[in-house]
Amino acid sequence: MPEVNFNGPEGRLEGRFQQGKSPTAPIAVVLHPHPQHGGNMNNKITYAVYHCFVQHGFSVMRFNYRGVGRSQGQYDSGHGELADAAAALDWLQSQLSDASDCWVAGFSFGAWISMQLLMRRPEINGFIAVAPPAGLYDFTFLAPCPSAGLLIHGDKDEHVSHEEVEKLVEKLIAQRGLDIKYRLIRGANHFFEDKLEELTKSVSEHLSANVDYAPGDMPMDTPPQSED
Repeated sequence: MPEVNFNGPEGRLEGRFQQGKSPTAPIAVVLHPHPQHGGNMNNKITYAVYHCFVQHGFSVMRFNYRGVGRSQGQYDSGHGELADAAAALDWLQSQLSDASDCWVAGFSFGAWISMQLLMRRPEINGFIAVAPPAGLYDFTFLAPCPSAGLLIHGDKDEHVSHEEVEKLVEKLIAQRGLDIKYRLIRGANHFFEDKLEELTKSVSEHLSANVDYAPGDMPMDTPPQSED
């Protein structure tokens, strides 16, 4: 899958991009976990979610925040990383202005960033949040959440309790009666060790039910080796 470099607020950002078969294919940006804890675009969960979008016909990008890999700049406590995500979406839209839908997804810290981007970009009409760090980060900005989506969590998550995530889900559903789906994966820890297949199945089922677009048959790039 092609490497891409695009301009971010603090310099060049590196990413991986797979274009769908049609110029009207839906687009998605997938965001990786915390850069100060080893997170990067080759994180296994980030990659798995990215590939789910590819298989469902999306034009999709994953990328490294500033200061990660070959992306320029320095970590900026979430503020700059949100700006980086906005720049990634800008790049996608500049390449694919006729996209039928626009989604965002993220894992852990990336889920927090993705939900902030959702609030700022009204064209985003779907989201997937994996292990959202409710209780560790402030999610009160979702007032109200503007789009339906899916939250996935493990009941053995050692960093974020599923009770905190369930409180967030209940809050989102109550705000506007949105179609918010929640999938609790039994036995899954924060990194979904030995549960990655269940995770990808949940993502794929949600996309199949909510995107009116034929699945793709694009080849996978080389599976990443990162365990973060």
